[in-house]
Amino acid sequence: MIAAKIIWAIDMCFQIYFWMICVRCLLTWLPNLNWDNPLLSALKSSVDLYLNLFRKIIPLVGPFDFSPIVAVIVLFFIQFIVRYGAIMIFSSLGLIG
Repeated sequence: MIAAKIIWAIDMCFQIYFWMICVRCLLTWLPNLNWDNPLLSALKSSVDLYLNLFRKIIPLVGPFDFSPIVAVIVLFFIQFIVRYGAIMIFSSLGLIG
């Protein structure tokens, strides 16, 4: 029972980060947004930390930045690996039936 809750909590962390990436990308369309707001600044710094890894690799195509798309795909892939890795670990320990 506790193992299922741990797996659910890990999965929710990935989902929350996915939505943070989506909100960050949507907010870039608002030109007059004040990024000095503490909440927006925290969102920007936490998401850009991950997105900058992909921005170094993927160049801009005109005015378009495709790095968030690749970042989300990689995030889902990591989520899959972590989720099923946790399931395998907990099932080998006998905590999941």
